[in-house]
Amino acid sequence: MPSPRGPTREQLDAAIGRTMPDILSRGLRVLFCGINPSLYSVVMGHHFARPGNRFWPTLHLSGFTPRQLRPSEQAELRERGLGITNVVDRATATADLLDKAELLTGAVSLEAKVRRYRPRFLAVLGMGAYRTAFARPKAQLGLQPETMGTTRLWVLPNPSGLNAHYQLQDLARLYAQLRQAADEG
Repeated sequence: MPSPRGPTREQLDAAIGRTMPDILSRGLRVLFCGINPSLYSVVMGHHFARPGNRFWPTLHLSGFTPRQLRPSEQAELRERGLGITNVVDRATATADLLDKAELLTGAVSLEAKVRRYRPRFLAVLGMGAYRTAFARPKAQLGLQPETMGTTRLWVLPNPSGLNAHYQLQDLARLYAQLRQAADEG
């Protein structure tokens, strides 16, 4: 069990290569797709659990949730037609430890999952990861021209606190564009 101050070094080291269960069910409005789970999240047992990650505040500020959920409340997303998965299931200290082959393989697995569960939108959280994993080097943020079966693809900035290119309000504005599209059907 992690201490109140967070996981120990030993716990983080033991999480290397482990996986996180998806928050997933059929017919979601939006399936959010991270790059891969962090060691911190795996130890805590919740997606986007690192305190500096802005996923949960962004969901609230963009209108996906009526209040800011804590990572431990992630199961409530299903009630709102939302879910979470990753391109690559393997936990690493940082996403840059994933190589191109692993991202490409992860995209194939992700596509099979999307075709099975058929969310309305798959929102990939990370431009670089999307470009690499889906071999779309010129992709831009927002709605993509490609689909996975009936699922529309949307690319958003990664909410990690390490992504200094986007402030919280910028993230909320961009995520709200997806929410509006998902609300329209």
